[in-house]
Amino acid sequence: MSFDKAEQLIALARKAAAGRQGLTLDDVVIHFGVSLSTAQRMFRALEVNFPLTESYIDEDGRKRWRIPGGQYREFFSLSAEELATLDIAAGHLDRFGFTLEARTLAQVRDKVVSLLPSNHILRIEPDVDAILETQGFVARPGPRARVDEKVAAAVAESLKACRYLDIHYQSRREEAPALRRVAPYGLLAGYRRYLVGCDAASQPPGAIKTYRLDAVSQAHVSDEYFERPADFDLQSFADRGFALYQNEAEFGEVEWRFAPQAADHARGTQFHPRQSIEECPDGSLIVRFEAAGHLEMAWYLYQWGDKVEVVKPQALREMVEAYRRSDFPALP
Repeated sequence: MSFDKAEQLIALARKAAAGRQGLTLDDVVIHFGVSLSTAQRMFRALEVNFPLTESYIDEDGRKRWRIPGGQYREFFSLSAEELATLDIAAGHLDRFGFTLEARTLAQVRDKVVSLLPSNHILRIEPDVDAILETQGFVARPGPRARVDEKVAAAVAESLKACRYLDIHYQSRREEAPALRRVAPYGLLAGYRRYLVGCDAASQPPGAIKTYRLDAVSQAHVSDEYFERPADFDLQSFADRGFALYQNEAEFGEVEWRFAPQAADHARGTQFHPRQSIEECPDGSLIVRFEAAGHLEMAWYLYQWGDKVEVVKPQALREMVEAYRRSDFPALP
């Protein structure tokens, strides 16, 4: 067996031991980027080299392979790169304002380390320090919205327990915070964090709205439970907006034309998960997608100066037309 194949087999064993349900052939095809026949050979090798591997047929009629927890522990030691990645991820969460999540990830890191042999930790600690020292460049500079830790904790508890959340929320149109009871469905994260949910008193009933977490001054988890709609998908909801803000009245076709000198730069950018592009004979590039959020689009398009033209929608075209500068020395 080649070294690469041995590494791949160990990686498969780790994944088979990581989840209670185990892995299917499709899981291996997607994760390792291999063909179905190769995935079958990998599972045969797993069964030969890791005799405690179990296989069974799940409720959907698919065969799954798994390794019972605690077996072959010597193969699953944490590497310096993996340990450093946990530290880096916790640091990023903290810098982005996810203080509660950063603390939780740091606790996970400490628990994992506590399960490893002390001599192994002593051996990899210098490498971890070296990796962290070289990763300073990945820190994202710039402003971010602050979120109260107590609010973040209440939101997390409400999401987990499916209990209504009572928030004191001040929208941009209000002069003071107002009390709202919200059934939270999820969170959208970016420069700001938005709570996605349904206001119990909203009209029409069931309308899904977004709430800026930095505009929530207090949050309390109620004793009343709610049922999250089975047909609600957070990713599909998020895809209806260009960024975070959702305005159903603005949802529609978007079309931008990037000048030839900006086409390569635009070609390497994903503006929306469901975008399509068209190469034009003059070297320009057209990007199309459907989304809402004209104001956030305008903020973003300003960075491109006069190297982008809004073809659709007309309302966005009128919003940005007077602000297309030609003197920016670089593209975003």
